[in-house]
Amino acid sequence: MATHRILFVCLGNICRSPMAEGVFSHVAAQAGHGEKFIIESAGTGAWHIGNPPDPRAVAAAGRRDIDLSHQRARQVHSDDFEAFDLVIAMDSSNHANLLRMAPEAHAHKIQLFLDHLPDASGREVPDPYYGGDEGFEEVLDLIEAASRALLARLT
Repeated sequence: MATHRILFVCLGNICRSPMAEGVFSHVAAQAGHGEKFIIESAGTGAWHIGNPPDPRAVAAAGRRDIDLSHQRARQVHSDDFEAFDLVIAMDSSNHANLLRMAPEAHAHKIQLFLDHLPDASGREVPDPYYGGDEGFEEVLDLIEAASRALLARLT
């Protein structure tokens, strides 16, 4: 039975948040806690609704035995703030957008992902979309570290 419902959010829901969904689910399952979580991802923008994750994200995650191929981009809905226990933004811009969208009663659920990783050099997961393949690997490293820290906090 799931005890935590987490929604990871980036701009278009084709790079960072699908990677976070896949990595966190993988990390939780490896630790024997997969059944305790419902994990999804979404974007604050509508450009990519229905599209699969960026092929570079799929390839980078696949090299770590994490399958993103089943995911499809969706936009954050107003119902998400009620449905999820945590709404975790990849960067401050999406964090601000989520705070504007959220009913006041649910604003406390909105967090920055890297706030769970106190040793991070910044507070934002950089967007690898306009860079090369190495950017996806770097983002996955950050997401994996933050996922492990978040999992430790929640279990």
